[in-house]
Amino acid sequence: MSVSTHPETVVPPPEAASRWGAVSRWVGGGWIFLLLIALLVVFTVLRPGQFASAFNASTLALDAATLLVLAVGQTFVIITAGIDLSVGAVLVFASVASAKVMLFLSGAQGSTYGTTDGGWPVIAIGAVVAVLAGMVWGAVNGALIAIAHIPPLIVTLGTMGMALGSAQLLTGGLDVRAVPGKLVAYVGTGKIAGIPTLVVIAVLVTAVAGICLHLTRVGERTFAVGSHREAARRAGIPVRSQLLRVYLFSGALAGVAAIMAVARFGTTTIGGHTADNLATISAVVLGGTSLFGGIGTMVGTVVGVLIPVVLLNGFVILGIPPFWQTIAMGAVLILAVFVDQLKRRQRERA
Repeated sequence: MSVSTHPETVVPPPEAASRWGAVSRWVGGGWIFLLLIALLVVFTVLRPGQFASAFNASTLALDAATLLVLAVGQTFVIITAGIDLSVGAVLVFASVASAKVMLFLSGAQGSTYGTTDGGWPVIAIGAVVAVLAGMVWGAVNGALIAIAHIPPLIVTLGTMGMALGSAQLLTGGLDVRAVPGKLVAYVGTGKIAGIPTLVVIAVLVTAVAGICLHLTRVGERTFAVGSHREAARRAGIPVRSQLLRVYLFSGALAGVAAIMAVARFGTTTIGGHTADNLATISAVVLGGTSLFGGIGTMVGTVVGVLIPVVLLNGFVILGIPPFWQTIAMGAVLILAVFVDQLKRRQRERA
């Protein structure tokens, strides 16, 4: 009787495999949510009067709103086994294009500071310009990835530099510091039923995207493309068209996030979004979306976005230098990717 010496043929005992599978499923299923709850409890206990206040809760929600909109688009991209490093730069370009159009339509000069008299028609045009500008860069990404078959990492790294450089060319490297006063008053700092308008926008975007991802054919095709691209193609799914839609969607949401950022700060922030790409990728991966594609949830992305926001806010309240938040986030991200690999190995064994 011959015995195979290949390590690949060694099968663990059923009891060990069962225990390993249970641990992997538990760790991968809810550990990041438990981490969020733990952070909220710890910071509340240490600084109940500051961290648990209504004002701080509103601040946390506002800090998460713009990042969440970007992360929603990134979720679709990563589920297709892609990546979008350009979202922060596209946000900057879209905000510059939108702000300059609104400034022109308001009859103000480019060097004007403060707010302008632009009304809702001007704001609506500015919002459309922001979304269209984002979609243009999304179309470039999608075409180069889906049609030219250039790796997403290279394409979006290139368009990241191109979008940021284009924004700087449009403004000479200076921010546009005047936007319609109504945009700031009603969207940037306004509230709807006591909830900040920016938070309402982020919740609506996330809810619609979640329904689209989990309950429509577009979502099914997104998961299929990420699970096995060749199998999806053989099943009749138009893989190229689906990839184009996904990157167009990511670009459009970068445009939405751009108008939200302009509304909140009352100016473009050319130098303020350099880390948005890594922040969104971290949030999506922390939320359980697999870097290998085919797996992800919108609820997980929401939790993943809140982790770095809560960490930074809690560290500031405790007087801990903010760079410790970067160290902590790096460690948690590595752990999240490790857990993702555990789940992938478990699926392969199954």
